[in-house]
Parts: sequence; C-alpha cells; structure tokens
Amino acid sequence: MSDLYGKSTVHLERMKSFGEDAEKVDVDTDEQMPASSPPASVSPEPSSSAIAGTDASNTCKQGRGKSRGKPGKDDTNSGGKRVSDLPLHGTVVSAHVGRNLNRLGHEGTLHIKGTGRILQSETNGNYVTIHPSKHIQDTRCEDTLKIARKRRPVTVDTSKAKTSLEALKLSIKQLKWKEFPLGRRTACDIYWHGVSFHDNEHIASGQVNKFPGMIEMLRKINLSRAMRTMQELFPEEYDFYPRSWILPEEYQQFFTQIRMVKKNDATVNSTFIVKPDGGSQGDGIYLIRDPGDLKPMAGSQAKQAVVQEYIQKPLLIDKLKFDIRLYVLIKSMEPLEIYIAKEGLTRFCTEPYQEPSQKNLSHVFMHLTNYSLNVHSSNFVHSDSQNTGSKRTLSSVLYRLAAKGVDIKKVWSDIISLVIKTVIAVVPELKVFYQADIPPGKPGPTCFQILGFDILLMKNLKPVLLEVNSNPSMRIEHEQEVAPGVFEYVPSPVDEEVKVGVIRDTLRLMDPGHKKPSVFQMRAGGFEHGGEIPMEAETQERSSDEGGALPSLCLKQVYPKYTKQFNYLRLLERIAVLFIRFLGVKGNMRLGPTAFRTFIRTCKLSNSNFTMASVDILYIDITRRWSGAMPDSREAGMGLQAFVEAFFYLAGRRFKSLLLRDQVLSLLELCESQLELQSGVEDRRSASCSRALPRAIKTQTLGLSNPLLGSPAPLRRAASQDYRLHHRLKPRTLRANVEN
Repeated sequence: MSDLYGKSTVHLERMKSFGEDAEKVDVDTDEQMPASSPPASVSPEPSSSAIAGTDASNTCKQGRGKSRGKPGKDDTNSGGKRVSDLPLHGTVVSAHVGRNLNRLGHEGTLHIKGTGRILQSETNGNYVTIHPSKHIQDTRCEDTLKIARKRRPVTVDTSKAKTSLEALKLSIKQLKWKEFPLGRRTACDIYWHGVSFHDNEHIASGQVNKFPGMIEMLRKINLSRAMRTMQELFPEEYDFYPRSWILPEEYQQFFTQIRMVKKNDATVNSTFIVKPDGGSQGDGIYLIRDPGDLKPMAGSQAKQAVVQEYIQKPLLIDKLKFDIRLYVLIKSMEPLEIYIAKEGLTRFCTEPYQEPSQKNLSHVFMHLTNYSLNVHSSNFVHSDSQNTGSKRTLSSVLYRLAAKGVDIKKVWSDIISLVIKTVIAVVPELKVFYQADIPPGKPGPTCFQILGFDILLMKNLKPVLLEVNSNPSMRIEHEQEVAPGVFEYVPSPVDEEVKVGVIRDTLRLMDPGHKKPSVFQMRAGGFEHGGEIPMEAETQERSSDEGGALPSLCLKQVYPKYTKQFNYLRLLERIAVLFIRFLGVKGNMRLGPTAFRTFIRTCKLSNSNFTMASVDILYIDITRRWSGAMPDSREAGMGLQAFVEAFFYLAGRRFKSLLLRDQVLSLLELCESQLELQSGVEDRRSASCSRALPRAIKTQTLGLSNPLLGSPAPLRRAASQDYRLHHRLKPRTLRANVEN
C-alpha cells in the first residue's frame, strides 16, 4: 500500500498546477452568478479525504467525465487499476492532499467531490469504486451551488419603482445589494414595480413586488363584495367591516332599508359615506344623511361607487379624529404567509371633530383622515418628532393610550385578527388572477406585495377597516410651501423612519439567498390545512445580518403562526380550488356552460329534482346577472364570484335544514369526496400502466397525480373538524405581544 500511496501522491502533485491557475481566476459578481467557487483544501480526516472541484455547476451537469491528464505507466496500482482513470474534471488539488492520503489506513476512502465516486481500499490493497445514490450526488451539487450563489450580491431592478424609489434606494444601500436603476438585460433577483404586476410584461424569473389582480381585487366594490360574502358565512367574525351597498345597482335596496329604519325609529339619523370605486387620496368622497342626497352619477362611473355606514363615534386624540396606516406584507400566497409591520403611521384630521350634522357634513378636514386632503389645510402641522404633528408614528399613539390605561395588547390582537381575516377574504379571487397570468408550468416570477391597511379605532377601541390600498404611498418626503405659492418636496423623518424599515425588511425576507424550504407541501391548486406551524421568520426576527449592522426585522409573521385560530375561515379558498379545477384552459378566468355542467356531473349534484336542464337555467340566470353587474369584464362566462353564488344556491337546495356556512361546508365535503374517488380510479389506472417504473418514481408520480383537490382527505377532514369545534366552543381571544 505504501507504493500505491506514493504513486498516487506523484499523480496528485502533477495536478497541483491546475489549482494554481484556477486561483488566479477573477469572476465578475455584479453582472452574473459566479460559475465556480474558490479552490478548497482538503481537511485531514482519519477516514476520508476530499478533493474539491472548482467548477461546481459544470461538475453537476456533467456527472461523469474523463480524466484531463494522460496516464503514465507508473500510474497503475497493484490491482491493475489506474488512479488517473478517476474522473477529476480539472479538479483543483491542494498541495497537502498527498500528506492526507498517507494518513489513510487500509479501510480509508478517497472521495472525489463533484464526481459522484468514492474509492474505498480493501484488505488486498485494491481500490473499489463506490457509486453513491443520485440523490446524494444532487444534494452535494446543490450545496456547492448554494455556496457559490451566496458570494453574489442580490440584484434589484428599480426602473419601475416610481414614487417609492428614494426609500428603495436607501434600503438597497443599507443591505449592500446591487441596484439597476435603468433595468438590466439579464434577469434580476427582484423587480420593484410602482403600480402593477404588469409594469414590466417580460419577466420570466425572479420575484416581483406585485401580485397580478391585486389592484382589481382591492378596488372598493370588489373588496366590499368579498367582505360581504364572508359576512354571509361568518357574520360575527367579519363585523369589523361597515355595512355597504354598491351603487347604482343596489340603490333601491339602500333606499328601502334606510327609509324602513327611519320609519321604525324616527330618532335614528345615520350618516353614510360615499366612495367612488376608482377614487384615491380622498378624491370624490362625501357624506350624506339621506339616500336622496346622493349625487347623480353619469356615464362610465355609474357602476363605480360604494356607500357605507359612517363611524360616528371614533376614538379622539387631542380632540382630533385619526386613522392608522398599517403596512402588511403578503410574502406568499401558496402557502399563505402574512407579515405585519410593528410600526405604522397615524394620520390626523386638522379640524376638531364633531359628530356629523347637516351643517358640518362638508367639512372634510373634520371627517376625512386622508393625508392628501389634510396636507392642504392651514392647520396641518409638519413635525420632525414622531409623537407630534398631523402625522405620527403608531407606536407613539399606542404609548399614549397605554399611559391612559388602555389594554394595548387587546387592541393589537384585534388589529392582527382584522388583517388576517381581510386577507383570507381576498385570497380566493387572487388565486384565480394568479393562475391566469402565471399558469402552473409556465415560466414566470414569484410574487410578494406590501399592502396599506387603513384602520379606524372606535371610541370603544374596536378596530374598523376603512379600506385596503394595493399601492400605499412609500414616499419619504412631503410637499411643503417654502414660499408663497411655491411648493417643493422636503424630507419627512416620520415617513422615512417607518417606510424605509418596511421596504428594507421586506427585501430581507425575500432575499433568494436566505430562503429555506417551506414546511408546507406544495399542492396543485390547493392550500394548507394544518395547525400552528413555526416558520423560518421567527429565527430571522431574532437575528440581524451577517455584519450585525441591521436591526432585527420590523415585520412580524402572523400567518401561518396563528393558523389554528383562523384556518376554519378558509372555505372560499376550497371553492376557488374547485373553480380553478374546472376552468380547463390555462389562463382562463371564466367558467363556460360546458365546464359548469362537467362540475355538476362530476360531483354528482344533479338528480330527478334538479336536472341538467335546471343546471343550464341556473348558469344562464347567474351569469347574466353578474355580467350586468360587471360590464367591464372582457371575458364571457361565470367568474369566481358568480360561481360562489351558484355554489351557495346548490348547498341550500341539498342541505336545507342547516345554516348557510354548514350547508357550504357539507357541499364542499361532498364535492371533494367525489373528486377524490374519481382521482383514485385514475390513480389505479395510472398505476397499472406504470408497473415498469421504479418504486420511488411511482410513489412520486402517484403522490402528485391528483390536481383535483388542494389537500389530502385526512387534512380536509381535520380542517372540517376544526371548523365545527370552533362553533361549539367560544373562540379564544388571539394573544399577541406589542413590539414597538
């Protein structure tokens, strides 16, 4: 064996020049991912020695290859095998490898990294090549590539950032990442859009800070419809959203209800706030006390207004009405991950509040908290302090309330609950939009988004949702009159303190180099049904960056952290799974009559009392009504909201004696069980045709061959049991600590 080791050392010393040349290679890390990692020395081990490869990516792709050096006659070992026949692939070898080899005993091993081979010495002195499993080879290759990737700074395309550009630049600078303000020919890791997912139409990879369909879903009418649907199913859980009517289609309903209330009690004199569907920054909002006070709406705006009950008894500070702007990150929709910023903004009115009367309904500086309106008031106070002025930090307001004896933990807990329930209400339709723009199997980016929740605290400290902004302002300067009639933007310390932290820590959470495998199993078209599951963010919150220069994350994960408390509310997502399953054509958002009949037939919902002719009539009636309510829709057919109405109707017919939510749950379980049975038949057919496949491949194929359902039957049953248990027991109050 000593001769063998000596000859091996000679050959390895010949390869030393390759390592010296490779160390001189300099890779441009700004424009492309490095293709190789620096040469690694082999640490002495008692039982093995490793030769590290320089080109990890090439090694992983090539698998096996031929030796780069020509074998000499002295390279033959005592067993007739050549050490030079080992597939080194231009491997870099450290000078002290030979010394490490001499330390090996008769049972020592020589592991050639990146080649997938291990040489093990036998008692007779020969080396035998051992082939590890492909899984081990792939894992080692992936680990090597991850090390290479960490050496490249994260790239961010800021060419479409618009008003959030300054805060984004500061965030990237703090993170020491690479910014591309004019775009980049090669792909970036993150694309920061200012308005919509479609700001850049040609993104095939990376991450975009917008979800497709988010703008449409958070318009006032669509948000109201989504919240009202959840109020039908869970009226007690969704009482934080004011009663609303869509104008002009529900004008008669609004008129009748208000007049009836006044007829029954003449002392009742409610106030209502009218919001244009496409309005922003307070534009077009006004207050009324009677349906007859509605302003006429003509032309294309006829379908674009929501009228809501006005909160007449808000919580006041310094006799001023205020609202909370809370920043919420949806990190992922599959699985659902929600983060809430620990710090937010409070925007104050600039005129002391009085309960609405016919005389003061037009006093916008008294009733409307919109910053874009109050900034034009002569009473608006710009302040560099976080706890004074017309715009303050949320923490300063909570601290002041706590000093007065308010239970801040309860307030914060209620706000978290409001946010989670609101996101759960809008996610089903967002999934339909998502599959239309990025169908499964199509190259495309992943998405995340920061939302702006506008929340009002009532006098009894109950939070009320005013609206959700898909494009919250991230501007860190404000407009100020520096001379008579002369306005310019000046820095706003309060905005910078809050918004830069939100953007910076959002980027940290989305850092592709720090992502960890999700604990959830990704299922086609489905979502998780599980208990409280800790995520990696809990660890990230407690630690800063590698250099210790950044503070802990200002974003706190609230879902799936509180899965147990809220998972029972996700019934509509299960309906959306059925809807997407029967859409058929990728990218489609409307269900045609044939697809609707297929849904009825597959789930066995027709019978002698409900024939297929009745199914067609139901489809026509509901589709016609919704097409009149949504005239801007470019596609014909049944959308998700119309499908939900049809589903509720079918549930009511089949389970008449139950409450609506129990009717819906029962019909869901029926449909899912029918689809599961059908899937089982298809799986058996597939299994009979795949007997020649290896067992591991069969398991993977059959385990993922059920695109019909979002979760396995045991998990669905567990979710249903959680739902029923929730309604047998009084829901526990969500407990969350305030971290300022």
